[in-house]
Amino acid sequence: MLTNNEQLRYGRQIMLKQIGDQGQIALRNAKVLIVGMGGLGNPVAMYLAAAGVGTLYLADGDHVEITNLQRQILFNEQDIKNNKADVATEKLQQQNPDICIEAIDEMLDEELCNYYLPLVDLVIDCSDNISTRYLINQTCVQHKKPLIVGAATGFDGQQLVVDPRDPDSACYHCLFPSTEKAPENNCQTIGIVGPVLAIIAGMQSLQAIKLLTGNKVHINQLNLFDGLNNQWQQFNLKKQKNCKVCS
Repeated sequence: MLTNNEQLRYGRQIMLKQIGDQGQIALRNAKVLIVGMGGLGNPVAMYLAAAGVGTLYLADGDHVEITNLQRQILFNEQDIKNNKADVATEKLQQQNPDICIEAIDEMLDEELCNYYLPLVDLVIDCSDNISTRYLINQTCVQHKKPLIVGAATGFDGQQLVVDPRDPDSACYHCLFPSTEKAPENNCQTIGIVGPVLAIIAGMQSLQAIKLLTGNKVHINQLNLFDGLNNQWQQFNLKKQKNCKVCS
């Protein structure tokens, strides 16, 4: 059962028939790993903490820099030179002391992925480099953990759900095979408008809440956002028979 405090705190989402008490309990029992506490990871972690996701693991080995402050909305100048995961954990714990948050203050490698993935129900990829993205995708497939991928540069963003529990689910490697060298563009090379990150992070958070509460989430659908023209496009994907990761 939900406590009186939980009924009050999460009342606006509990009243939705697609969530209700049971959905809120599912969120309370959920464990989520968020990889990358930058422009995407900040709002994703904020939304999931606010929604009452019971356990969050926040992974990032980087430190806050002044160049982050334009878009990484959890941080301020007093946080500069401090580890991003540590700072985010402290601030989110203050916002919602009823949930458990653990900082992983280093970059995820294969060993860390294999340690944490068995502990969680869902992984959210908010990283900003392709090697990390391939690693997360591969280990999620191996451990059969749902994965929500997000990326944004300039005025554009993309979002994809991978669910290895479904035998028909394409993975990130199906979309961008490593042999074809997926684009390495990131905020450092071509820039970013902050609100685009908020839009993609909002989509990632929404997909996470739907998935954790048992609502339908579309796999094999790449969602592309064009911020200059305020347009979304959806592209259907297929699991690749020759994918060396998921086939």
